Amino acid sequence: MTIRFVARAAGVDEEPDYEYLSAGVSEHADGSGFVLIFQCALDEPDEQDVALGMDSYCLITADEGTAYGCVTEVVLTSSLLRVVVRPDALESLELDDTEIEATLDVDQDSLDRLSDGLRLVLNYGRPSARPVIRLS
Repeated sequence: MTIRFVARAAGVDEEPDYEYLSAGVSEHADGSGFVLIFQCALDEPDEQDVALGMDSYCLITADEGTAYGCVTEVVLTSSLLRVVVRPDALESLELDDTEIEATLDVDQDSLDRLSDGLRLVLNYGRPSARPVIRLS
């Protein structure tokens, strides 16, 4: 059964000091509740990243469940974010289903920033880990 929630916050955060870019949504405006954070490094993956399987974006959930290159599809419309993850990532992400739908209750500026951020993050790293992306 698809995991569904209403996202009341969406945004992008670039942390030069920590050398990463993240784009995500959260259930509550303060960033709490159910969250999906898509994150990538600001630098290209190095040999160690490749050896550890960390040479792509990662997805982080509310309880800090994390998996790299695990998303197979992302659809973003003006009212919905739909994410499909690989079944083998469920345990790492602490999720019960491969499909997640967030109904978006955010302003247009947040939606535009989310779209731009997702495009950057999900195209990071090894091409074989890149999901199908449909952003409108």
